[in-house]
Amino acid sequence: MSHHPSGPLVVMGVSGSGKSTIGAALAQRLGVPFVDADDLHPESNIAKMSRGEPLDDDDRWPWLEAIGRWLADHPDGGVVSCSALKRKYRDQLRGHAAGLRFLHLHGGREVIERRQASRPGHFMPASLLSSQFATLEPLAPDEDGVVIDVDQSVDQIVQAYVDQLPDGAGTTPQEEN
Repeated sequence: MSHHPSGPLVVMGVSGSGKSTIGAALAQRLGVPFVDADDLHPESNIAKMSRGEPLDDDDRWPWLEAIGRWLADHPDGGVVSCSALKRKYRDQLRGHAAGLRFLHLHGGREVIERRQASRPGHFMPASLLSSQFATLEPLAPDEDGVVIDVDQSVDQIVQAYVDQLPDGAGTTPQEEN
């Protein structure tokens, strides 16, 4: 029996946490569309990151708006991989898509560094990892989302997410506890 998410999902975490891989696998498992938020960056942002310069919030605003529009276009389910490190970025995305959920791929620095080392040609230099961890604001209790440890296989992570979905999520309104 397949589970359907109750709406759009953002797979979030620092660079190298496996957002794109997990997001794509999860979308496939759930039978919904997937987009990597990196593909929605304006060219100017990609150029800046390629030079090893962190983006500032002015750079991120139009990018988050583009991601928000994609989410709004997929109310019945869609998965975006996006760092979404700060609460205000997640708030901006939530402004576009009611019922937006987050899956935070959480990993310690050593785990992420090990994963990053195996990714040749990715445009996020490892030197930016420190700023990623410094920027990260974990999901707050009032944010709809789950945290899953990245130090396991893709299949295990996808299964862990699916296991916590309410049975028949998206088919019937869930009771508020």
